[in-house]
Amino acid sequence: MSSEQSPVNQVSPPVLHAVSPVVSTDDLSADEQRLRELGYTQELARSLSGFSNFAVSFSIVSILSGCLTLYGFGMVTGGPALITWGWPLVGAMTLCVGLAMAEICSAYPTAGGLYYWAAKLARGNAPAASWFTGWCNFMGQVAVTASVDYGAATFTNALLDLRFGFSATASHTIAIFAVILLLHGLLNSFGVRLVALFNTVSVWWHLLGVVIIVGMLAILPQHHTSVSFVFGHFVNQTGFHSSFYVAMLGLLLAQYTLTGYDASAHMTEETRDAARSGPRGIVNSILVSLVAGWILLIGLTFAIQNYNGEVNSATGEPPAQIFLDAIGRNGAEFLLIIVIGAQFFCGMASVTANSRMIYAFSRDGALPGSRLWHRIAPRTQTPNNAIWLGTGGAFLLGLPALWNTTAFAAVTSVSVIGLYLAYVIPVYLRLRQGEQFRNGPWHLGRWSRPIGIVAVAWTALITVLFMLPTLNPITVQNFNYTSVAIAVVLGFAAVWWFASARRWFTGPRIHDLQESTPDSTPLEENG
Repeated sequence: MSSEQSPVNQVSPPVLHAVSPVVSTDDLSADEQRLRELGYTQELARSLSGFSNFAVSFSIVSILSGCLTLYGFGMVTGGPALITWGWPLVGAMTLCVGLAMAEICSAYPTAGGLYYWAAKLARGNAPAASWFTGWCNFMGQVAVTASVDYGAATFTNALLDLRFGFSATASHTIAIFAVILLLHGLLNSFGVRLVALFNTVSVWWHLLGVVIIVGMLAILPQHHTSVSFVFGHFVNQTGFHSSFYVAMLGLLLAQYTLTGYDASAHMTEETRDAARSGPRGIVNSILVSLVAGWILLIGLTFAIQNYNGEVNSATGEPPAQIFLDAIGRNGAEFLLIIVIGAQFFCGMASVTANSRMIYAFSRDGALPGSRLWHRIAPRTQTPNNAIWLGTGGAFLLGLPALWNTTAFAAVTSVSVIGLYLAYVIPVYLRLRQGEQFRNGPWHLGRWSRPIGIVAVAWTALITVLFMLPTLNPITVQNFNYTSVAIAVVLGFAAVWWFASARRWFTGPRIHDLQESTPDSTPLEENG
């Protein structure tokens, strides 16, 4: 990777939907000038630092949310061996995806992110590439918000059950889920400065939380499992007879957690020195999460006291039962508060990123009711309508958990597949461009192509893997409905595209805002 000066890909956009008056750019910052070169004016408040940009993605990755929410799933699909070794394997592959995305983000630092990249990188039929990338991203973003906040609701219900006897039923969890989404919508509506504050606190909450949880689980329990158990014990409680198949299913724990780092790209229009801060936010959020998450998983697995009892915990969350068995009720409640706080921060950041993607996609007319969703609140300069669309969509996606206990697992798979499809389309298109791609100031140099190939291959594998059945025998109750959910969303997008959108959607609505053409003004190196 390199931070040396390099011209950014500034090829002219495929379609200019409108021509704005010639405007002097003498008073614009380098970030605002670059945004104008990409075809947009500065509407959002550009007040985030590079650390704040990183904090958004790190908060969404949220090791205390993802690792613990799907820990019970990992306990039956491979057990300790897959929990321990699946994490670094998935982490290495995820890092390749993140590096490939970061390079493109440096060239195109705009809130549209993935679907804008697809439009700029496609050699042919750029509107279709942009359209389907955007819909995959939209689906994944809403699913991430739903899965994170539903996970927070289940842990909150577990805590309320321990403290007040508020039983962990589906109706109670859905009610808590609705309250959490409402709070996230309200807090995001107050402006990006409050969001930045929450995300800064979130970084330290997560890191200190891991230290506290692992420290207490290392010191306080009277019994710990063996090293051979943590690193080598394989468990298969799925009903399938193939250990390899079950081990592959077990990778979902890590892959679900290491998702959502595209938030740094969506926040670039609100970030200073975006062409560097955005890529660094993507990569650093993965690296820090990779290290801290592995420590957390190993520490939790060493603290297991009664494997089968914890898998089938009455609290509804195996990690909560591990806390309870290992350090007692008071200690368990304390650790649950740490976890719930991290999950709350994660959901907050997820709504932020989701709303920016919705704002950008509707700015380009690609969502039903686009005029409503891309409006900016004058006082806070935030896309409030997009915030409420994202939270409302997440609630609807989580609602089937009232009737089907496996619905949550499907939502997590939808979030992974939806987002990774959106991640890999621009990476694949960038690979096809080869030497024609013009780097931003942050790039991979000669490593770009091999890293991109690994990223595309890995995404193809997990897209198939996470639509496969997870329990045998397969019934209506335990069927993996991921493929159904993805087919509904992409089917809707495809029908709309062929019936109507292909005649009017021409990609990002880029305006000619330059005194000169975008190609004539390379991004200047800036400190």
